[in-house]
Amino acid sequence: MPHPFPALRRSLLTGVLVAMSYTSLTACSSPSYPETSHYRDGRFFNAKVTPEKSLGERLGIFWRLLFDRPVGTVPSQPIPVQTLTREALLAAPEDSLFRLGHSTLLLKLSSGFWLTDPVFSERASPFQWIGPKRFHPSPIALDQLPPLTGVILSHDHYDHLDQDTVQQLADQVQYFVAPVGVGDRLIEWGVPAAKVRQLDWWQSTEAGGLKLVATPAQHFSGRGLHDRNRTLWTSWVIQSGSLKLFFSGDTGYFDGFRQIGERYGPFDLTMLETGAYNSQWPDVHMQPEETLQAHLDLKGRWLLPIHNGTFDLAMHPWQEPFERIATLADRQQVALTTPQMGQRLDLRRPESMTRWWR
Repeated sequence: MPHPFPALRRSLLTGVLVAMSYTSLTACSSPSYPETSHYRDGRFFNAKVTPEKSLGERLGIFWRLLFDRPVGTVPSQPIPVQTLTREALLAAPEDSLFRLGHSTLLLKLSSGFWLTDPVFSERASPFQWIGPKRFHPSPIALDQLPPLTGVILSHDHYDHLDQDTVQQLADQVQYFVAPVGVGDRLIEWGVPAAKVRQLDWWQSTEAGGLKLVATPAQHFSGRGLHDRNRTLWTSWVIQSGSLKLFFSGDTGYFDGFRQIGERYGPFDLTMLETGAYNSQWPDVHMQPEETLQAHLDLKGRWLLPIHNGTFDLAMHPWQEPFERIATLADRQQVALTTPQMGQRLDLRRPESMTRWWR
């Protein structure tokens, strides 16, 4: 037997979750939204046509995730984490970023704290007892966070939209800014409707001193077998005074990056997905080479690779996304920053940081 039972079990659970995503066990209500070029007949679509996978292709992915997973998709040693406290965060300078894991970032902007895609649960899963488990604890517990101005959500997949986290934050956060349809999920879960702002592509809002623009992404949505693409997926432009940031959420590479760069760039920092990629799903997650090109399209100054280092969601070694993007950035002289989990990043004066994953 090539792998011990825990690894096989982890592969099985990851395979089940990925298969659920690609087949898209909860039902989603389907409110009616105005028809657009990317919404019709109750479902959202990418601006670039992305082919639906056949049942055979989906079963092939499922089989590989079950029985053909390589060694090394999970760290063999603890990942370094810099523990945070509420007091330290309150004392931190303005324009600070703290990476908490995967795509969860804590931003201190305009005298307030903002979270992107907050996932504090032990597993990225609809279940508490099975599913991809965190490689590391969060640098700070959910109940120890300072008062939060807002939460920014990119889409409804379990590794980005954590129901338990949202419900714990519902009474403590002033604003939940989300794509169309995701806001309705939040309201169903008990978030007061007055706190929710849901935006379509290219729509903007101002909240807590920030300007937030929902920009296109190339992905898909769904949390079960019956709700595929019933909610929208977005990337985000985040502007605080003269500081401009870009948060990708999940996305494949597409010409939308150039459009966003032309309309809103240059960006002081791009936070771009770099992980959970595979040649079998090229349209919805970027290879590192595409991540770098997206950064250039966006006219980014510094690049922060995210969507890595926390969950086992693909078949590449866990540290491979870091190594590949670091090599590419060095080769093309792109300024890359890779803070440890919990390490402060100065958004006005980023630094390269150490290669902590080695």
